Amino acid sequence: MNEVPRALQQLRPFRRTGRVTRVTDLAIESHGPAAALGEVCELLSPDRERIQAEVVALHDHKLTLMPYGPCKGLTVGAEVIALDTQPTIPVGSGLLGRVVDAFARPLSGEPIAHASVDMPLHPEPLNALEREPVRQALHTGVRAMDALLPIGLGQRLGIFAGSGVGKSSLLGMLARNMSADVAVIALIGERGREVQEFLEQRMSAEARQKSVIVVATAEQPAVVRARAAYAATSIAEYFRGRGQHVLLMMDSVTRYAMARREIDLAAGQPPTSRGYTPSVFSAIPALCERCGGLRGQGSITALYTVLVEGDDVHEPVADALRASLDGHIVLSRELANEGHYPSIDVLQSVSRLDSSLLAPADHQLAMELRSLLAVHRRQREMVDMGLYKPGSNRKLDQALAAWEGITAFLRQPSGDDAPREQSRQQLQRLLLTEGRP
Repeated sequence: MNEVPRALQQLRPFRRTGRVTRVTDLAIESHGPAAALGEVCELLSPDRERIQAEVVALHDHKLTLMPYGPCKGLTVGAEVIALDTQPTIPVGSGLLGRVVDAFARPLSGEPIAHASVDMPLHPEPLNALEREPVRQALHTGVRAMDALLPIGLGQRLGIFAGSGVGKSSLLGMLARNMSADVAVIALIGERGREVQEFLEQRMSAEARQKSVIVVATAEQPAVVRARAAYAATSIAEYFRGRGQHVLLMMDSVTRYAMARREIDLAAGQPPTSRGYTPSVFSAIPALCERCGGLRGQGSITALYTVLVEGDDVHEPVADALRASLDGHIVLSRELANEGHYPSIDVLQSVSRLDSSLLAPADHQLAMELRSLLAVHRRQREMVDMGLYKPGSNRKLDQALAAWEGITAFLRQPSGDDAPREQSRQQLQRLLLTEGRP
């Protein structure tokens, strides 16, 4: 009996329609229908093929739409129908262990069961007073991070890296080692080959069973690549709402920002910093602010990667993300060229919650190691040229005495999972023995 009222609610007294007036490679313009920004519309090609598109700009009675797929066969005059829906994604426990696209459709295997809840891609902002403070440190299995750059439950951290410096290897270590009830991994703008490699080489079978992998490869439309970022975050929010701890990994925010730039330029926004449009720099913090812990619910611990152009960690997307997060990890090309992996540049990396997540004694050890790294970096050229006279600088003498031990501590094979307590004890022995002249 309940099916009849539900069916009646879905009926519309009239259809809001319009007509296509212009078609380009990136966007479609139409006269009508009366639709809201972000609403999904359906376009009917002459052969009656249905194409879904999203409204990205409004001007008088004209709409700019970006299609979710190819527009083959679409012509001027094609009918545009407003579907009266904002973008959503079906979610449920059946997503676990699956690889899906930006619409939660499986990329392989059987249809997904138990995905009956529709989550909005653009929910209302969270109340700041409902957030749970970050107090509990998480185990990453990476010595340099656990001892010096800790991650807390519900923290949001950026990983800044150029190409070929070990970003994927570090993500794989974190995906395997970090404890979470659910992992949601968004691969945005990746080459298709890299997706399969990440799944087979970077993730264990056990980790995949509790993971949802959302994929939007590089050749897909910009609106789909951007949607994948929102979809992954909405999936993470669903599991957080069930009281679970979620690890969200997004690779990469740079490609999300590029997709947003493409959308905004098609919508008529002017380019500003390095060609990025103004709304990109408001969209990035809005996306990041959806993560974290909520009182009475679970939490989302988020890791966002940034592909820094020319190894410039101060490029616009990196700056916008750095200001929105609770810390960042910088991967160094110089260290990678020396075969030092993970190539974490400790001096350029920051965890803004390290004083809260580390015990006072451990925090003091971390500051001491940073001090030794800093003095060694400042005087390295003088030491290499043989111009330094031992005894001239007590701190540098400590750094030189402990240098081999420091390097060995910060290096780690990609398959190694270092216990957190063991990392703390190793750092303590290193600084209290070798670090003292």
